[in-house]
Amino acid sequence: MHITLISLDNWGLNTHIASTLEKQGHTVHHIDFNVFKYKYPSVLHKAYNFILKAFFKTNLKHLHYGKEIIKQLQKNKEIQDVILTIKGDFIDPASILEFKKYTKKSIGFFNDNTYRCPKIKRVLHCFDEVYSFEKDDCAKFDLKFAPNWIYNKNAAVNTEKAFDYDVFNISSIDKRLPILERIAKELKSKEINFKFIIYDKKHKQTDDIITYINKHMPLAEVNDYINRSKVLLDINRIGQIGLTFRVFESLGLEKKLITTNTDIKNYDFYNPNNILIIDEKNPVVPVDFFKNEYEKIPDSVFYKYTLEGWTDNVIFKKQF
Repeated sequence: MHITLISLDNWGLNTHIASTLEKQGHTVHHIDFNVFKYKYPSVLHKAYNFILKAFFKTNLKHLHYGKEIIKQLQKNKEIQDVILTIKGDFIDPASILEFKKYTKKSIGFFNDNTYRCPKIKRVLHCFDEVYSFEKDDCAKFDLKFAPNWIYNKNAAVNTEKAFDYDVFNISSIDKRLPILERIAKELKSKEINFKFIIYDKKHKQTDDIITYINKHMPLAEVNDYINRSKVLLDINRIGQIGLTFRVFESLGLEKKLITTNTDIKNYDFYNPNNILIIDEKNPVVPVDFFKNEYEKIPDSVFYKYTLEGWTDNVIFKKQF
């Protein structure tokens, strides 16, 4: 099959989709529109864009992305069997509709929700099929469900069990910070070793609880921290029950997980020995959670959340 993947790949996660499809023998084009940087020609353009966003729900950057993507699509010598677009809410609707000229089927996938990113609603009609990791959005807008995926199942694992940290988390600065601070205090009170990193452009001073960084950490460096940690911490955003990549990183490396997302108990891989659900307002982390070894989940369940299983569901429509 001829497949084009269009994505805002600011973390490098979507390259794993392309490489997985290529290994399966498909001809794959990956258009990462994160590289299409937009620069305002003048201060007037910046002011004009402010007006467009405020009153017309339009963004010059999104228009720029759409134009550059279409230029890339025009280079394809074959009509694509599938164009899969991830984070299509960063592209103007007219451009997404034009994608259909270059493919037999246009599919959208969103791993944000409409509560946090309402502009998603403006582009849902532009695709032949739409998938979301958010169950509430699937029910509300009649979308198909697909979670995020395991991208690190073949990554190097710390087999010596001499971990640098008991718990690790890396997040962007947002309303989850007070929750993270409460969890940090709980872990510190029980002398549980942890490493918490916050990405913040303003770069606050690092304190004795949380490390602040002002540049995005490369995925390889994040994975190094993950490998050196015994347990991963996941904090879901307000209004979101879709599972973050932290969950699937823990699955891929067979590491235990601490999470504030109560919906995780409704997934078939949930095992209370492996996954500790905590109250974000009053987090309690029992020391005993760290004593038992991770219990391997069945291969048939694990496969569903691998990239091969994900593409089977979203692109090839195979039923589990």
